[in-house]
Amino acid sequence: MRALLHESFGGPLLVRDVPDPEPRPGGVVVRVGASGICRSDWHAWQGHDADVVLPHVPGHELAGTVAAVGAGVANWRVGDRVTVPFVNACGRCAQCAAGEHQVCARQTQPGFTHWGSLAEYVALDAADVNLVAVPEELDLATAAALGCRYATAFRAVVAIGRVRPGEWVAVHGCGGVGLSAVQIAAAAGARVVAVDVAPGALELARALGAEHAVDGAGDVPAAVLELTGGGAHVSLDALGAPATCANSILGLRPRGRHVQVGLLPPEQGRAAVPMERVIALELQVLGSHGMAAHAYPELLGLIAAGRLDPRRLITRELALDDAGAALAEVGRQPGIAVVTRF
Repeated sequence: MRALLHESFGGPLLVRDVPDPEPRPGGVVVRVGASGICRSDWHAWQGHDADVVLPHVPGHELAGTVAAVGAGVANWRVGDRVTVPFVNACGRCAQCAAGEHQVCARQTQPGFTHWGSLAEYVALDAADVNLVAVPEELDLATAAALGCRYATAFRAVVAIGRVRPGEWVAVHGCGGVGLSAVQIAAAAGARVVAVDVAPGALELARALGAEHAVDGAGDVPAAVLELTGGGAHVSLDALGAPATCANSILGLRPRGRHVQVGLLPPEQGRAAVPMERVIALELQVLGSHGMAAHAYPELLGLIAAGRLDPRRLITRELALDDAGAALAEVGRQPGIAVVTRF
């Protein structure tokens, strides 16, 4: 198969011919119809993830059709249209027994623990636990965008942030996760403040429902406090940087809720969480890590009803031959890039 491969961290990203994957017991191989290019792929390429072993094929946001089925798979057949969360749960540990698949103790992640989906085929584990059927009316590019950024934002806003109509929501970082959070929070009836340093990202955030757009290069907490009349009820760090984490917390009103969604690689330095403010204002500091496959029906139902439209976040469809350049420059253009030609 053709796949995007790198043999050193930060080194060349080249399309190569590599062996086709085989399904493991309980798993499947999916012929990839679409695969998003995410900032997490960039972190893996840079060597920020200890699970990545070289040489490596990145990619974890995917949709396609089942091409081969391993022993013991009960619910899936060749030809089924599927997507999958970026966390593939084992289905057997204590966390999985509690339904918390997104924090599975023995999780695998395509594009991190094994070769990923920026390729013609990808192997996925524990198919009966992790695969999600893609409705015929949903195109594969949109389904792929759900796998990490949109589904992650949906759970962060709805389940972890518990956003309610009329609340102020601040979104720090308007990449794929942040723009998804803007659209989801606005659809939930919240009033959204979008924060970013890129004018194009802020323009797209306004188009997706943000009431205010704030230049992230300025005094962000002061701007959020002023625009919201005392601070956001819910604030999300969708980028993952010490500054955005601190700004998110400092822009909350009393008893507000901070949700950390963006990864904070140690290479950037540890985030200095302003705990004195957390204590004085009784703030909640929450983490959010993806969304389990069994939670997808609510999200898919809202898409089918027209209340959410993740397709609006896809700004580029690319060929696999262009994926390396797009991954190296991820975040420089607003919206989500998806590879749809392999």
